[in-house]
Amino acid sequence: MYSESDLQDAVAAGALTPASAQALRDHVARLRASSVDEEHFRLLTGFNDIFVAIASVILLVAVAGLGNEVHLGITTPHQPSFVSGLFVAGTAWGLAEYFTRRLRMALPSILLLLAFVGGIAFTAALLIGPMIPDAQNDGAGLVASLAGLSAAIAAWFHWRRFMVPITVAAGAAGAAAIVGGLAMWLIPFSHTLPFILLLIAGLAIFTLAMRWDMSDPGRTSRRSDVAFWLHLTAAPMIAHSLFQLLGITHGLVDAGQAFLVILLYLAFGLVALAIDRRALLVSSLAYVLYALYSLFQKVGAVELSAALTALVIGGTLLLLSAFWHRARAAIVTGLPPALASRLPYLNRATA
Repeated sequence: MYSESDLQDAVAAGALTPASAQALRDHVARLRASSVDEEHFRLLTGFNDIFVAIASVILLVAVAGLGNEVHLGITTPHQPSFVSGLFVAGTAWGLAEYFTRRLRMALPSILLLLAFVGGIAFTAALLIGPMIPDAQNDGAGLVASLAGLSAAIAAWFHWRRFMVPITVAAGAAGAAAIVGGLAMWLIPFSHTLPFILLLIAGLAIFTLAMRWDMSDPGRTSRRSDVAFWLHLTAAPMIAHSLFQLLGITHGLVDAGQAFLVILLYLAFGLVALAIDRRALLVSSLAYVLYALYSLFQKVGAVELSAALTALVIGGTLLLLSAFWHRARAAIVTGLPPALASRLPYLNRATA
């Protein structure tokens, strides 16, 4: 419920002495030591978070609609107006000054960050698009790159002001859009190019996530929350691009493809256990369900294929969840000590 910045503010206000704040940190660290290999992130501080989030979305939709009616001679009434993006970004920043900076509400802060960065990127794309020849085709990559640059800059300013953990992931996604857009603009298009670029971006963001994770193996600070959102950003990029490159979604897969998908999912599971992050497993779940469903179809269990698929995958994931700590201990203790020492600490009860 209380972040590191909350403790620092309490010390600055005189509500806590520096010694008391450090004693509280040490106490929390000791409590977490027995169950540190868990993914903790704050989404709700109370039902008021949901209430404020709903109200914020309604307000942002309203200002976007109003802004869309202001064209300033740049766009026609039948085209989206860049003013709507500016209105959304400005409103989101203003709301964040109160609900994020003062009240530190989790869910509204996430929504307002996404609205601010998205509004800036939307504005940039609409302003830049008409200036670039063939922006709907060959120039689309350059538009995406410049919009991504705008999003990354917006995320940096937002991080400097509010330090919402998801902001780093938003900036990383913007940086990926910069590089990917430039590559799409400079390299002749092919159907596999977007997925190759997506895979590279996902791996790069995963590497960044691990740097944040390894800087806080005890998961006691904001760095762990930043890593969580980076993993959540990287995982669908990696999973979606890999399975698309394997052609998994092009009709029912054959037995060889199905086994390859299952092997990849097992590899994702080993990585997830080692780093104690479940994002890869969740992001690739739809593909392994589809592959297993196709496999049951191939062997003749047509009527029961959906039920058997759900039974196998659901049961396996529940067993993995129940024995997560023991499975993780088996994986981590088998790694080189230099690497294992930088991963999140093991649960003492199962290590």
